[in-house]
Amino acid sequence: GDVVAAWGAIRKKMFGGTCHLINGNMMCGVHRDSLILRLGVEQAETALEFPFARPFDITGRPMKGWVMISERGFAGDALTEWLEQARSFVESLPAK
Repeated sequence: GDVVAAWGAIRKKMFGGTCHLINGNMMCGVHRDSLILRLGVEQAETALEFPFARPFDITGRPMKGWVMISERGFAGDALTEWLEQARSFVESLPAK
């Protein structure tokens, strides 16, 4: 939370967990024990090759451009790396 707060992210309750937004666009969140990241379609496809990544699907309809990373996949420095990928994608979007 501290990392994304420094980027000016706003915290909001969503998906039964917490979500962070930059410029009004959802960037990342937490669902149960997983990190949810908005990476964009291309980066999300690349991320899914990572062993602890899976499509973000809690409703039976996966959200395009989003991935879920299980706890073992964002240990240590990996958390900041994942969050920075999401940040760079979301900052490229028009503000809402």
